[in-house]
Amino acid sequence: MLELPIRIESVNGASDDTISVDELVIAGWTGRNKEAMEHHIAELEALGVKRPAHTPIYYAAAASRLTRAPTIEVLGGASTGEAEFVLLAGPRGLYVGVGSDHTDRKAETIGVTLSKQMCDKPIGAAVWPFEEVADHWDELVLRSHAMIDGERVLYQEGALKGMLPPDSLIHGYDAGGQLKPGTVMFGGTFVAIGGVRPATAFECELEDPVLNRRLTCRYAIRELPDRG
Repeated sequence: MLELPIRIESVNGASDDTISVDELVIAGWTGRNKEAMEHHIAELEALGVKRPAHTPIYYAAAASRLTRAPTIEVLGGASTGEAEFVLLAGPRGLYVGVGSDHTDRKAETIGVTLSKQMCDKPIGAAVWPFEEVADHWDELVLRSHAMIDGERVLYQEGALKGMLPPDSLIHGYDAGGQLKPGTVMFGGTFVAIGGVRPATAFECELEDPVLNRRLTCRYAIRELPDRG
């Protein structure tokens, strides 16, 4: 079990709390446009990544992989960040955060579930109460920037209307329609602008244009030598 401190940034003020995380779930293939998603699945198949058994699909990952560290260490140069909204079920309700499903692409060709265990999952410190964004969820914008060849570039961007909404993801995972306290779920990502490629640093953010606020998560990537 991981004790995860959170900073709750509400329209009514800010407060601190802790979530005892005992379940980390990575939801994959969560796009609403099934045709576009099928095209992307076929592209990855051509690269050796196995087709998912169904969509969406829920990958289990070790809760200890969640991190707030400013730098993560990865094996070799085959891993990349993925900006995702994050649902966190605490003892006092459901929260929304932002994080990165950092993934080893080399391991992904062997097995996606395996790849989910290979890298830490950075997550931002601040969260919003879910009820404050529920009525305008589709207008939230997820984006990321990456440091590539010394240049900060826009890596991903899209409104959450392009992804399955939280209630659909939660019902797909739990027939009761609720995440049990202690569960953290990453909600899916957008395609990389210019293609998937490694970076030396990664930033992701979730913007709320209605309430004029944003959540952020930033980290550096240190490559460890892969000597076989």
